[in-house]
Amino acid sequence: MTAAEHRAVPRQSPSSGSSGSSGSPGSGGDGTPPPDRRRVIRRRMITLTIIVLLIGIPAGYLVISAGQSRRSGKDKEAEAAAQGLRESWPSGMQRRIFELPIPGNAIGVQYYETNNWKASRMYVKFRTTSAGLDRFLSGVGTGRAALETGKVTIGERDVKITGWYFGPGVDWAGTVHKNKDPRPTQDITVNMTDPAAPVVYVVSAATP
Repeated sequence: MTAAEHRAVPRQSPSSGSSGSSGSPGSGGDGTPPPDRRRVIRRRMITLTIIVLLIGIPAGYLVISAGQSRRSGKDKEAEAAAQGLRESWPSGMQRRIFELPIPGNAIGVQYYETNNWKASRMYVKFRTTSAGLDRFLSGVGTGRAALETGKVTIGERDVKITGWYFGPGVDWAGTVHKNKDPRPTQDITVNMTDPAAPVVYVVSAATP
């Protein structure tokens, strides 16, 4: 074959080859366009917000609950640690639990409650009228006839807790009204120095 008969093969430019070619800058290797940057940022912010809410809300709830429990515990401790009687009426529930039907005309009402694993005690003191004393004793389940002249039924342990005085120079009368557990038993002592305005001292003890 002569040189004239030899056909020259045209050279191909490097950019026209199919092998090793790639897409335009910024496009994916598979030809897909790159994700929108703002969309990516927005998705990440939403994900971060969800994570913060999932973690933050329960944690905040626990913190609030713990704070409330601590405050409630401190209030109860303060009340339990307070020595002496409170110048107030016990709640209706407390009166029902300890079976203390304080007459409505009572004045100078004071109370104090203690609780432990052995027993719960309610200490109550109030002044009433002769008729009010009868109503109280009847409501407890006893009567004036059960009061023994000169008898103090409240023990030394309870005296130390309350600071009550049961010494000489006072006309004392007392009785113990017993109930079957779990109902409370009441130790009742009355200052009868002024029969028209007796002062009632009660320790009602309930065993869990």
